[in-house]
Parts: sequence; C-alpha cells; structure tokens
Amino acid sequence: MEKWVVLVMLLLSWKIREAFGAKAEITYDGRSLIIDGQRKILFSGSIHYPRSTPQMWPDLIAKAKEGGVDVIQTYVFWNLHEPQLGKYDFSGRNDLVGFIKEIAAQGMYVCLRIGPFIEAEWTYGGFPFWLHDIPGIVYRTDNEPFKFYMQNFTTKIVNMMTAENLYASQGGPIILSQIENEYQNIQRAFGTAGSQYVQWAAKMAVGLDTGVPWIMCKETDAPDPVINTCNGMKCGETFTGPNSPNKPALWTENWTSFYQVYGALPYIRSAEDIAFHVTLFVARNGSYINYYMYHGGTNFGRTGAAYVITGYYDQAPLDEYGLLRQPKWGHLKQLHTVIKSCSTTLLQGVQSNFSLGQVQEGYVFQEEKGGCVAFLINNDRANKVTVQFRNRSYELLPKSISILPDCQNVTFNTANVNTPSNTRIISPKQKFSSVDVWKQFQDFIPSFDDTSLKSNSFLEQMNTTKDESDYLWYTHRFENNLSCSKPTLSVQSAAHVAHAFVNNTYIGGAHGNHDVKSFTLEFPVTLHEGTNNLSILSVMVGLPDSGAFLERRFAGLISMQLQCSKGESLNLTNSLWGYKVGLLGEQLQVYKGQNSSGIEWRELGNIKEQTLIWYKTTFETPKGEDPVVLDLSSMGKGEAWVNGQSIGRYWILFHDSKGNPSQSLYHVPRSFLQDSGNVLVLVDECGGNPLGISLDTVSVTDLHQNFSKLSFPSSS
Repeated sequence: MEKWVVLVMLLLSWKIREAFGAKAEITYDGRSLIIDGQRKILFSGSIHYPRSTPQMWPDLIAKAKEGGVDVIQTYVFWNLHEPQLGKYDFSGRNDLVGFIKEIAAQGMYVCLRIGPFIEAEWTYGGFPFWLHDIPGIVYRTDNEPFKFYMQNFTTKIVNMMTAENLYASQGGPIILSQIENEYQNIQRAFGTAGSQYVQWAAKMAVGLDTGVPWIMCKETDAPDPVINTCNGMKCGETFTGPNSPNKPALWTENWTSFYQVYGALPYIRSAEDIAFHVTLFVARNGSYINYYMYHGGTNFGRTGAAYVITGYYDQAPLDEYGLLRQPKWGHLKQLHTVIKSCSTTLLQGVQSNFSLGQVQEGYVFQEEKGGCVAFLINNDRANKVTVQFRNRSYELLPKSISILPDCQNVTFNTANVNTPSNTRIISPKQKFSSVDVWKQFQDFIPSFDDTSLKSNSFLEQMNTTKDESDYLWYTHRFENNLSCSKPTLSVQSAAHVAHAFVNNTYIGGAHGNHDVKSFTLEFPVTLHEGTNNLSILSVMVGLPDSGAFLERRFAGLISMQLQCSKGESLNLTNSLWGYKVGLLGEQLQVYKGQNSSGIEWRELGNIKEQTLIWYKTTFETPKGEDPVVLDLSSMGKGEAWVNGQSIGRYWILFHDSKGNPSQSLYHVPRSFLQDSGNVLVLVDECGGNPLGISLDTVSVTDLHQNFSKLSFPSSS
C-alpha cells in the first residue's frame, strides 16, 4: 500500500476518534432523541453518496455543517452494492464506509436508511434486478424468498458498520437506522400479509443489535421500539404524531423542492415556506427535521427512475454541483441558529397552545427556572396582522411564524428573508462547432435474421434486458398482403420511447410521459411488395421505483398492426418476433472511446438525417475549480460519457410546458477529468447536432458575498 494512502487513513481515523471516540448511548423519550443523557433538537440533511463523488463529499458535508446541519442522512443503494447475487461493490462512489467516515471526521452524526427498498427516484427503487428472477418472490410482503434476501443484505450492511465501529454505541457517528421505506403507501394491497411483514421487518432489524434506534417513515403502526416518522412538505400540519407517548416526533423527509421528470418544469419551493413548516414542527414538539434533499446531486449512468431527469433536486440548499442556493441555504442557517439558541427550554419546558386570532395561534414553552420561548403564528397567506401577546403588540407577516427565544423579543420571522439571493453564472469554455473535431459511428439496425432470441408473442422488456440496457429491439419479417400502398403502422407501448424502422429506413418515433402507462406510435409506411422487415427499438428511461407488486410490472410493446384506410388491417402482435438486447455500440463499449475491432469511426455525416449515431471528440479540462458542465441543448436523446464514465441520460427533445428542455446542462465532475485529452462520447437516438455542444463552467454570485467560494474547515 502506498505510504500516502496509509497516512490519509491514519489521519482520517484520528479525526474520527477526535470527533467521537467515546461510546454514546442513544435512547429516546416522548420529546426527542437522547444522546448520552441529553435531549437534542437535530437538523439533518440528505446527501446521497453515489449522486456525487468522493472528491465532492468533504465540501458538501462541510457546507451542510456550516449551514447548521447536525446529521447527514443517506439511503443505502442495494443495486449498486450487490449488482450480482453475492458479488459486492463498495468502491468509488459506492464507498459507503468512506462516506460515513468523512461525516464522522467533520463531527457530524449519520442517519442510515438501509431500506433496503428506498424508492428515492432511483431505478427499481434500489432493488437489484436479479431479485426479480428469484423463484416465487413477491417484494415487500410476508414472502419467504424476499425476506431471506432482504435480511441478508440488511445484515451485510449492519455487519459492515459494526466492523468499522460506526454506530454511536461503538463510538461512531450513526445515531439512527431505517428499515423499509414509506411502506404505508402500499400496505393495504397486501392485506394481512402486509401487517405481518411490518412486524417481521421491525423484529429483524432490532434483532441486529446496533445499539441505536430504528425508524420506519410513513408507517403509523411501526412496532415498538421502532419509531414511526413523517415524510412530506408540511409535517407540522399533516403528521398524526408518534404512535406511542414514549416516542419523539421525527421528520425524515422535508422536501426542499421536488424531483423533476422529463417534460416537466422544476418545482420551486421558497426558503420562507420551508422555514415556516420547520418552525411549526418544532413548535408542535418536533425535535428532528431532515431536509430531503440538502444536496440532490446527479443520477449518473442509468440510475434515475422512470422519466426522472439526470439532475436531482437541483433546487436544494446545495444545488446539483454543490454550490449554495441562496437565500435557501442562508435563511435556514439563521433558523437553525435561533432554534438551537433556545433548545434547552424547548426540550425541557412545558408546552402550551393558545389562540391569537381567527387564523393566528401561539405556542409557549415555559421552564420552572424561568426560561421561556414563544412561537407566534399567522396562517393568513394574504395579510399581515398585529397580535397581542403578554401585553405587547407584534406584527406578523403573512403566512409566517415569529420566534421569541425569551418570550419578548422577535429574533427570527420565517417570512423575513435577509439573506441575499445569488445568481447562477454559466461561463463557456470550449465549443465543438467544427466538423473536424468530431468522429461518428453508425449503430446497427437489426432485422429478424439478425436475432437469435425468438418468441410468438411480445416479451416483457425489463425481464428480457435484465436492466443491462435501456434498449430492446423487436424485429419481425412479414409478407405484405395488404391492398393499400401506404398503410398506417400503429404500435402501442408500455415502455417510454419507441423508434420504428421499416426495411432499415427510419419511419419515426414517439414517447410517453411520467403520468401515463402507455403511448401509441402511428406513422404511414411504404412497404415493399412481398417480404418486409420491421424493427422497433423500444426504450426505457429508468425502471419504475414504487408501488405494490413491483416484480409484476410490465414494460415493452403491447400491440402492433398495419391498417389501411378502408378498414383492412394486419395484426402483427402474436406473430413470430425476434429480439436483441441493447445497441451494438454498447456491446462494443464504444463509450470508452477506444479504437477496438468492430468500431469504425468516420467523419461527421449529414447530421439532419442521422439516427442511432455515436459521436466522439476530445477536450481540455477548464482551469480553476468551478464545476464543469456540458451544454447539450442541441442534442436529441441519449446518454453521454466522459473518459468512459457516464454522466447520465439526456433528453433534450422532450420539452416542458414552456417549450424548453427539462434539462440542458449535464454535470461532469472534475474527478472524471484528466489533465488533458478528455474523451467525450455520446449516443443520440435521433435529432442531435453535436456541433452545438459547448463545455462550460458554473459559478454563483451573491450580492454581498460569494458563499460558494467560502473555504470551510474539514473538521470541527
């Protein structure tokens, strides 16, 4: 082992011992989590380790800590860690232990949401697809095969954490673990077996003896001692509360915006609204609030769920690239400071609630020793009001809460934002507008004779591809016996996109959207007399990530026919079909940019008429430290790789209601880059013009101070 690696590991171990070291007892009562006998109000932020890079982790964690966050919360991504049954991967972005140790080194706690079902807008809800092929399996219910593999993976993760002394009971940072995820959303579908499964999951988790509490979010019947928690935007209003007076009110997902899908606009949630609902939750005895997400990051590769864009929760306090999004970051930091300044009274005082008007109310926490905290709430969205409290007048802004840490003076109002907004700046660094810098590779359009897999009916796509590719070819050869010269091809699909080729000629494509389960492709086609070849490329843009009976979900083609205007038709649905998984370029690993056998890179052709084309070029790494992005707004739909690493799917042609792509900038982490000679490879299904691509950097500018340039300490 290299000496510098040993030194880094020793330094990290020393920092962890310095930050924690002593074993901590984590318990709870009806008011809060209790760490070594002390009640705590904790602010938490979700940062998912595979949605960023190890090189980004220290900065992201430091910015969260500087923002007043105490806990980093993350899911555990089963399909990343066990992509094949019994074969595990915890390297690179999958280094869960390394991520947790970095959090510990900066003196913060961890909430580990093992699941192992996570949803998370992550393909297949985090399940590895091999699970689908286990005989007799039914996911997430009282099913022995599923419980066996779920327990096996959960135990694997717990044992890893234990071996590294990462639980607080061992001196580590993990103070909470989660089993299952939002199960109440689907529990009714399984009847009695669902309730039995909840009991089993809780008993199994607690039996692993981690020494820290377990939680179940959105599970009102979470069995003792597991704590039921709330997910949503307004848990101060919607949470029915802990299911036992001895459990605290915990909020595991306070959505700082919302995930975005292709074809949709971003959801913008204001700093004021987030602050209002956090404060309301605290006023109503909440003591743990997690921001989902605090940093969303990037769905690299093919990891996003169905239709989910590559950028994840870009509107979070830390944007996709890890830059501060103001005023959200700063306003919440101020809120955290104020709440923590009076946390002793909030955790020990007696709470009372009273009316201040028709839609105004107050909460007071009073200690016997004299400490007093008040929350004055105005629920009127349109009007500010003046209320009387303890013989004083207080003006409350519309839809706001004023915090009085001494029951006299207002130190924070949720609607009064004094953090300056910042602006994102895109700086072009390199254009790829010259034909000479590009090479292309034409992918292969298979016909029926090119396929070895055959079936007399349509095969289900996910079960056929095993999630090894987004693409599945359906091929058919038939005799044209129709009387009309130009029939209409009608294809109904339960996938996400379909491209039709007749006798190797591209006819057209169609796609669905996130809110419908199927779509139809219809185009007039010109057929040969006699034998014709039909090739349909069916495309998935991520697998489903939620719902009951996920293992039964169907994708791919549903029906197909050729129809003449006079009602004459030819139904091809139950004919003999040939199948081919993936593109030739995937098989040849074109995305690595290497000139291996079978790959013939050529000069750029006629861009307007090209389908299923791989493009390749090189570029230099921009100077500085600002995040790097590719502007792909001139492309169609496909995937992009830099130096062999996928930066995710792009889908420029799918416009939102304003006529714009849902995402045009795609993050290239600096750790993906070389000093020079970086290789960019893209596959484009249709409509892409690589001459319009540019390489840019991203920065943000504040009115008073560029917070994105702050150098935060790496440890406490």
